[in-house]
Amino acid sequence: QVQLVESGGGLVQAGGSLRLSCTASGRTSSSYGMGWFRQRPGKEREFVAAIRRSGSPTYYADSVKGRFTISRDNAKNTVYLQMDSLNTEDTGVYSCVAALGDLIGPWARASSRYEFWGQGTQVTVSS
Repeated sequence: QVQLVESGGGLVQAGGSLRLSCTASGRTSSSYGMGWFRQRPGKEREFVAAIRRSGSPTYYADSVKGRFTISRDNAKNTVYLQMDSLNTEDTGVYSCVAALGDLIGPWARASSRYEFWGQGTQVTVSS
């Protein structure tokens, strides 16, 4: 069992940056593949980014590739999502996720792959 707590959300102007953090407790995060999903207003929940237990490779949704960077620090049981060049379409609730075992290929993008979910943190990008 693992508990996930996100932080770092907030309000930012378009073109700005935010860094989300997700700290895992209950079991060492190095046992888990981890990632981020988001739910934008009026939209289905969608995959954003994922990272394997070792830190490589990483996976990104096409909509964030080149703007967002996922990383992890297993010593701190923490995964990060650096979000740059934000636009209003990035507004939503961002949830940290963890999957027991590793992430491989297309399965890294499937919400069903992840057993554990955080409560989410709100990101609002103003124009």
